[in-house]
Amino acid sequence: MKKSSTKRQKHKNLALPPAPNVDFYSGAVYYMLGVPPSFYTSIFAIARIVGWTAHRLEELITSGKIIRPAYFRLQNFYRPENELTCRLA
Repeated sequence: MKKSSTKRQKHKNLALPPAPNVDFYSGAVYYMLGVPPSFYTSIFAIARIVGWTAHRLEELITSGKIIRPAYFRLQNFYRPENELTCRLA
């Protein structure tokens, strides 16, 4: 582990290093597509600006409300406590 990661972990009281998000992996995709590394930050910023703009337009159109997708649960995840304790034993 690098010293910078160790310092960050101690400063933020993290047991494990932070997990990378999707932007971490996009760099590998850009590399495979032949995109010059100097463009990586610009592409990231453009994508974020498009997202922020979409949220702002949605907010203006819907009178200050940001609409979230509807949630439909496909399966009931409730399990009785005795079923869980039997599995753990």
